[in-house]
Amino acid sequence: MNERKPGQSWHDMGGSSFGEIPKEDHDFAIWEKRVDALLVLSSAKGHFTVDGLRRALEDMGENAFENMTYYERWISAINQNLIEAGVYTIQELGDKMAEVKQRGQTYGSAQGGEA
Repeated sequence: MNERKPGQSWHDMGGSSFGEIPKEDHDFAIWEKRVDALLVLSSAKGHFTVDGLRRALEDMGENAFENMTYYERWISAINQNLIEAGVYTIQELGDKMAEVKQRGQTYGSAQGGEA
């Protein structure tokens, strides 16, 4: 974990050295593109504000920032805001996740094809 300056919160990484920033293009995975689309659509529908999203991100704690990817944190924050907005319940989310898991590990197996 990164060493913080006095008074610096765990999520405030400004001024910290993390090495060289990769400058090559990044080809986003389809699920990352879907997270971005869900963010745009959900916020456009008024389910949450940028402040609500930031609060959910910061509430995750230091461990999330050390162990989750950028888009894993974002989908978690979006999910938290959608639950808080009453779009769906934790139970409904769990039921849908179980249904999706039954489809198989890959898109091909979900469509009845090979894994």
